Amino acid sequence: MFAVLVVGGCGHPADPKQPVPPPVGAAPVTVLGAPRPAAAPGQAVAAAAPVVLPAIGCPSPTCSFHAGTGAYFTCLAGGAGACFHFGAPCTPADACMYDPGDRTYKHCGSSTEGTCQQWGAACAPASVCMFDPADGLHHRCDEAVGGSCKRYGALCAP
Repeated sequence: MFAVLVVGGCGHPADPKQPVPPPVGAAPVTVLGAPRPAAAPGQAVAAAAPVVLPAIGCPSPTCSFHAGTGAYFTCLAGGAGACFHFGAPCTPADACMYDPGDRTYKHCGSSTEGTCQQWGAACAPASVCMFDPADGLHHRCDEAVGGSCKRYGALCAP
């Protein structure tokens, strides 16, 4: 038997007004107690060297459209065109939001609890990752026109 100890954590997002320190886990992680090779009969077992794992950065939460509620929520984990774990309601930083009523993206002048209360002009999200109502997933938009995507590309993380 052996024990593996991996300690990490991302914590709260950094204050945007302060310098951002390197993410937790930026240095390689050492795993203690890795299995030792068996010794040949009559020979001593050599001390096991620690196993070094690559650093894994912290995910960055995004503000993502949730088709089931027609509102935006913080996406804490997602990929392959979908968010897998939603958090609190939010408004995208560029205020370009999907309007499920007419299936277009528009600038939102006033938002409450992840829903737009005052729609403005057509827009395209800065990330060009747009919700496709045909399959319910987010795709890279290869051709955005008037708040709509005329040609969807590969799946993208919302």
